[in-house]
Amino acid sequence: MDLELRQLRCLVTIVDAGTFTDAALELGVSQAAVSRNLASLERVLGVQLLHRTSRSLAPTTAGVQVLARARHLLAEADDLVREATTGHTRLRMGHAWSAMGRHTAEFQRRWAARYPDVELLLVRANTATAGLAEGLVDLAVVRHQVQSAKYAHATVGREDRYCAMAVDDPLAGRRTVTLADLASRLLVIDPRTGTPSAELWPPEARPRIEYTHDVDDWLAAIATGRCVGVTPHSTVTQYRRDGIVYRRVRDAPPVPVRLAWRAHDPHPATHAAVALLGELYRTPPKRETASARPR
Repeated sequence: MDLELRQLRCLVTIVDAGTFTDAALELGVSQAAVSRNLASLERVLGVQLLHRTSRSLAPTTAGVQVLARARHLLAEADDLVREATTGHTRLRMGHAWSAMGRHTAEFQRRWAARYPDVELLLVRANTATAGLAEGLVDLAVVRHQVQSAKYAHATVGREDRYCAMAVDDPLAGRRTVTLADLASRLLVIDPRTGTPSAELWPPEARPRIEYTHDVDDWLAAIATGRCVGVTPHSTVTQYRRDGIVYRRVRDAPPVPVRLAWRAHDPHPATHAAVALLGELYRTPPKRETASARPR
């Protein structure tokens, strides 16, 4: 016999309501139907779920465990229905590390003002496609080449590369650094989502590489002073941390910022998002304040 959501919902309602009579009223069915649903659930699972007397009821030990899982499954089912029924009234944008950098907050504000009927959700997914391949998002901010023919993309801007280093690093006193300055260093990167690669340096002068798999681990490694990282400007604005400073790598090529989406089934708001983010990237950045510059 198959497990059914109505059986789980019946169990949860009985426990929350406190009696079979109140559960029947809550569910809009007869008390006999409530009893049948609970009995069928106990047959499917092969365990007793409730201790019942004429005056009270309480979950058994097995019932406590089933009740917790039932609440989780019902919440997931409700989310599934809500996702399906809201359809194109919600736009989920994925990103691996730093969203849209300095434009993140302004993008959210302008989107809400221009498209109030389409809810914008930012989803962090530390994968190569920022959640697209996993079905977590409708649109993804990526800073590397999108290889698969399954995805279409548009370049909305470019970002300078910065070197992240410990505050006491010998290079921290400079305003900018070069790729040659970093050639003898240990470089930490995320191989799934990180933008720097050995190809930034000539074959005879490439830094040693160490891999990590999350921005927090990346920052923690850099803060020790034993390694450095090269990253787009978006990381600078989204991840300011004590013990770490960022210096622009003045001779490194800029990083293209792309929005990617499933080519066969784009969200109707895709081109609106591309246009808005492109508009923001074309806006000149505010001048850096004196307090933010290295002395």
